[in-house]
Amino acid sequence: MVDLSEFEANFKNFEIPEELKELVNFQNSIGDDENFADQFYIGKDYSDKSGIIGYSDNKEFTDSIIEFAMADGSGSHYALWVRNGNENLSEAPVLAFGSEGGIHIVAKNVRELLQILTFDVEPAIGWDDIYFYKDEDDYEPTEKTEAYKKWVFERYGIETAEDPDEIVKNAQEIYEDEFQNWLKKYYNE
Repeated sequence: MVDLSEFEANFKNFEIPEELKELVNFQNSIGDDENFADQFYIGKDYSDKSGIIGYSDNKEFTDSIIEFAMADGSGSHYALWVRNGNENLSEAPVLAFGSEGGIHIVAKNVRELLQILTFDVEPAIGWDDIYFYKDEDDYEPTEKTEAYKKWVFERYGIETAEDPDEIVKNAQEIYEDEFQNWLKKYYNE
């Protein structure tokens, strides 16, 4: 079970988006060991910023990136980008940090990430891109994915994603250039 008060440590002086609080509660309700989206797990303590300080330990950088969930089974994770000091984290762009490198805009906001999770496939994250691939001939649904799809639709009216890469593409069209220009202040490949 995820202790919500411990999870709050990731957010320091920011209020946790309501959608993420509810997602923690949903995950707790189905059992901590039960996956509802392939390799996704919310609740780990990232307050030490160990997942991002390899890019930069500059305080402006680390204060602007809030890690909050595992994205895949190899150590990649999702984070929120606090743009221009905006404290409404429900509307913050969502980033994916690859375990082997690469940082990408993945969603315009938390609700879009919730929709991506309905696709029930972990992201493939590289230095140059991020994508979601499902081989229908080899796909096995995660045990609690149907419960998650029902929950996210009933709670937020979010439909199952047919093409999460389209969600990623749309978010990147809006934020990618701005994010890469901001990132250059702290990290150059």
